Amino acid sequence: MSAIRQMEPVRGGPLFRPLSAEDEEQQPDEIESLCMSCYRNGVTRLLLTKIPFFKEIIVSSFTCSSCAWSNTEIQSVGRIQEQGVRYTLAVTARQDMNREVVKTDCATARIPELDFEIPAFSQKGALTTIEGIIDRAVAGLEQDQPVRRAADKDVAGKIDEFIGKLKQLKEVDSSFTFIIDDPSGNSFVESPFAPQKDDALVVTRYRRTSQQDSMLGLEAEETDENPADSVEDLRNEVLQFNTNCPECNAPANTNMKLVQIPHFKEVIIMATNCEACGHRTNEVKSGGAIEPLGTRITLRVTDPSDMTRDVLKSETCSVEIPELEFELGMGALGGKFTTLEGLLKDIRDLVVKNPFTLGDSSTPSRVEKLQEFGRMVYQIMEGHMEAHFILDDPAGNSYLQNVYAPEEDPELKVEHYERTLAQNEDLGLNDMRTEGYESGLTSER
Repeated sequence: MSAIRQMEPVRGGPLFRPLSAEDEEQQPDEIESLCMSCYRNGVTRLLLTKIPFFKEIIVSSFTCSSCAWSNTEIQSVGRIQEQGVRYTLAVTARQDMNREVVKTDCATARIPELDFEIPAFSQKGALTTIEGIIDRAVAGLEQDQPVRRAADKDVAGKIDEFIGKLKQLKEVDSSFTFIIDDPSGNSFVESPFAPQKDDALVVTRYRRTSQQDSMLGLEAEETDENPADSVEDLRNEVLQFNTNCPECNAPANTNMKLVQIPHFKEVIIMATNCEACGHRTNEVKSGGAIEPLGTRITLRVTDPSDMTRDVLKSETCSVEIPELEFELGMGALGGKFTTLEGLLKDIRDLVVKNPFTLGDSSTPSRVEKLQEFGRMVYQIMEGHMEAHFILDDPAGNSYLQNVYAPEEDPELKVEHYERTLAQNEDLGLNDMRTEGYESGLTSER
């Protein structure tokens, strides 16, 4: 990346510019390189750009004028997300084959019905469709079939039979399951029903294992605890560490502070300010343990003054607005400490500005649906429409301000509930043993 960074003074502005046909300054860099087919010199073109939901990418294209061989690749240079992501789609109609898919090179694609799997790092990253992924797999299997037929006809016949099954999937004569599992968290499968819930698509975010961290080149952070540092010193001190800006990738500083929220608990607020492009972002982490019970907070929005209520949304919290038939899953938008108005603005921007619903593949009905959703959210913020705002946090680390505290709020309802087995699995609690582990180790010895 050091060679790429040297291009920044020549380009001017951010290193990764948004992809736009109107940006005349955004031109690919040409590099003379060796052709791996005829071993003569060809030309490689590199374009540094940024695509929403796919972070920063490098588009590389090689062409050889001597033998006409060409090759195109997409490489993600964005940050690895804190959690991995798994998309499970039930393909039941021919339209599902046209769903757009962002598949990074470290993602695994599976079709359980055929016991078919595309392992991680076996293909380069691609922006395609489900049909495109199947076509790419078919082309890879057919590539060496002439050699196999000459060496072993039985093996070649079985592969031909399997290729026929893959091609038959594109007709969707029977339903099947398509799974994208990406430990880096940078893959994506389109939901054509956004902002409504897609019953055919299940998105699961999970904590990576040590093997997956090693596969991604991540090392476990070593903690150096100093007994002289007290908890009181941490409360009064703003810690700072170096990072990169999520927008322009320039060096930036992130500030971290332990804050006590009245009538709630301690949280950690992290804020990043980039001096290069002016981008600012903040994120909230829970400063305590996972609560014994989950928390469901329901607020009936009846007045514009409700928009000023403080909201702490943890990364394990989901958001529902029943009047809009809207549900935001856990992990989306990350952790936030803001107001109700600020959270609604973030939700509106996330849905309305989704490039996978407003691009060339979008339909007028879908655009009208998203615009109507944005108008209804605006009506709620202006107080012209009553609605219920629901925070559901299985970890119990979310908060919505009670303006009548310490008295009860007539419009605010807080419920505590027992978590389900699936929710405990998402939080990593099912395999956690906190009692009697010492006796268990003694018996094993």
